[in-house]
Amino acid sequence: MKHALKVASCALLLSACATMAPDGPSATAVMRPASGSQVHGSVKFTQVGNRVRVDAEIAALSGGLHGFHIHDKGDCSAADGMSAGAHFNPAAKKHGAPDSPDRHAGDLGNLKADEYGKATLSLLLDGISVGKGTDGVIGRAVIVHAGPDDLKTDPTGNSGGRVACGVIEG
Repeated sequence: MKHALKVASCALLLSACATMAPDGPSATAVMRPASGSQVHGSVKFTQVGNRVRVDAEIAALSGGLHGFHIHDKGDCSAADGMSAGAHFNPAAKKHGAPDSPDRHAGDLGNLKADEYGKATLSLLLDGISVGKGTDGVIGRAVIVHAGPDDLKTDPTGNSGGRVACGVIEG
């Protein structure tokens, strides 16, 4: 009986492990100030099966919500971050929340900064990959905006100026 229980326990553990997707390739954006701000931090993208985990740590924000998006061009050369172009949107969808099926691939929602200006975020997304293909994020940019994303106004979310920009590198 004890042996059968051990075998059953091991089988259950192995089946649980088999359903967990191992982490795949990753890429990181080092966030630098834009538009005269002091905002900085990092955003890591990790492939987990057919989804991507996004982990962000941002500092020097004003308290409250800040729009957070992947933009089409991996170019942060403009002082105001506008060289990063529009939101990453390979499927030509409307702007929306990150959990909406109808959204830009680059719609990451909002960061919530505390009273010390720090914001962290971790989420899993469909519709993007850690790579350079049509849905790939490598070579694109991440933007943090001055204001909150309303999660509906197309195409920008009405989230204001760009206060940080970082190119996603693998």
